[in-house]
Amino acid sequence: MDLELFDDDHLLTADATKLVTDLVAFSGKELNLPENTEMSITIVDDDEIQRINREYRDTDRVTDVISFAIEEGEEDLIGFDDIPKNIGDLFIDPAKVAQQAEDYGHSFERELGYTVVHGFLHLNGYDHIQPEDEAKMIPLQESILTAYGLTR
Repeated sequence: MDLELFDDDHLLTADATKLVTDLVAFSGKELNLPENTEMSITIVDDDEIQRINREYRDTDRVTDVISFAIEEGEEDLIGFDDIPKNIGDLFIDPAKVAQQAEDYGHSFERELGYTVVHGFLHLNGYDHIQPEDEAKMIPLQESILTAYGLTR
């Protein structure tokens, strides 16, 4: 996995940054993604994630993660296996993650891991709107977190 992580305001600690990068790499291996798969994560504050949520999702509130998947539709091209595939971008608000960790009685690390994997799976085409989709995504999410060592 080729991850670009942007945290211009230094909202994550060095340990949290390492957790995010390691977990994305681990998740990519769990999904058997090609090594040259690309994505980005931008760490933002409450105001910025609310602005993004309002502008792109018509929802005027703070949230933990917003995912923008890139649907390239180029899987059928033959002979281009060496071209990196960009799966999309995540925006994560660590303040909201911390609030949710407290609300759910998890450690910040567990909640951050949950948020990263949840967004990562969205970028890879998983969803949880319909019950049959949720029945695939949520167990996979828990499986990845457990295999990584981030249990409840």
